Amino acid sequence: MLSTETKAIIKSTVPVLEEHGTAITTVFYKNMFEAHPELLNIFNHANQKQGRQQAALANTVYAAAVHIDNLEAILPAVVQIAHKHVSLGIKPEHYPIVGEYLLKAIKEVLGDAATDEIINAWAEAYGVIADAFIGVEQGMYEKMESQENGWKFFKNFTVARKEKESDNITSFYLKPADGSNVPAYEPGQYISVRLTIPGEQHLFNRQYSLSQAAKSDEFRISVKRESDNDPNGRVSVYLHDEVNVGDVIEVSAPAGEFVLDAAKKSPVAFVSGGVGITPMMSMFETVATVTPDRPTAFLHAARNESFHAFDKDIQKYVDTMDNAKYKTLYSDQPQGFITREVLEEMVDVTGEVYVCGPVPFMESMINELRSLGMTDEQIHFEFFGPAVALQ
Repeated sequence: MLSTETKAIIKSTVPVLEEHGTAITTVFYKNMFEAHPELLNIFNHANQKQGRQQAALANTVYAAAVHIDNLEAILPAVVQIAHKHVSLGIKPEHYPIVGEYLLKAIKEVLGDAATDEIINAWAEAYGVIADAFIGVEQGMYEKMESQENGWKFFKNFTVARKEKESDNITSFYLKPADGSNVPAYEPGQYISVRLTIPGEQHLFNRQYSLSQAAKSDEFRISVKRESDNDPNGRVSVYLHDEVNVGDVIEVSAPAGEFVLDAAKKSPVAFVSGGVGITPMMSMFETVATVTPDRPTAFLHAARNESFHAFDKDIQKYVDTMDNAKYKTLYSDQPQGFITREVLEEMVDVTGEVYVCGPVPFMESMINELRSLGMTDEQIHFEFFGPAVALQ
């Protein structure tokens, strides 16, 4: 436990972290990677280039300072980040390295304002927070490894099939290279894919939602091809253009907490934008096969028909369900956006709703759902990228 004095010192740094947090985390990553370039095999280079990882870490450090009196308040964020960590193979020995360079960055950015008292308090606080992460992640690793067909860290998978779903989304069907089956996973979870790309110095990691209901022998991911000059596009372009049936890639065990409660029978709605449809497919297929009489709505936004993945698959399931409705809006067409009126027509506000897509899309959808009277407990969401806060 932290002393009252340590907590007071940490709380006194809140205004400074609010102002200088991103500067601190930017210096932190730069210095840490210079000293430990091997860590570039774990971190997402695109998020680094775009400043997203720096902003996400700054938010986390700031939240820890604000809630230092009651760190239980940030436990949901710890669990969410821990899921990301275990899918990337973060280990206990990484935490002292992070701690060392985070404290050095605080000192470098704040200069004389970062007194020994402040640095010592943050060292103590970091130790407590790191121990919380290590403990949560250890439990996750043990669970992953002990389940049937489970493993921890990475395992070789073979690309069994590759299917084009739309003009910009392709599905990859992955089977364990050792001929074993895959572990069961919860609808909505994701895996990490780790790639060695010719000509690149470091490994590349990307997380992709599992885009079909759990099957015993395979995973499916459905990857949006980003533009060639987008930093996010390095991996997706390589997967689309270079990875073929029979190729072997490394895959992590399923993780993530944006999951469907498959046992419920209360009304449920899925609201997706663009490639945000991928975790919805796993959830929707599960509802269609496990509780087909559950009142269900599927609402999807895409640019146009050519960019709309899984349309026929969704329609096929809807046709077999007793109480399901499905609607798509194309932004290239007049009135082609999901409005409050459309949500009111499609979503049963007494049930639950799952939202996934680009951040502006989700902010709009969540605000509209709240305006219809839905509570935060009824609204579940996931966005792709580091754990940054939605406004």
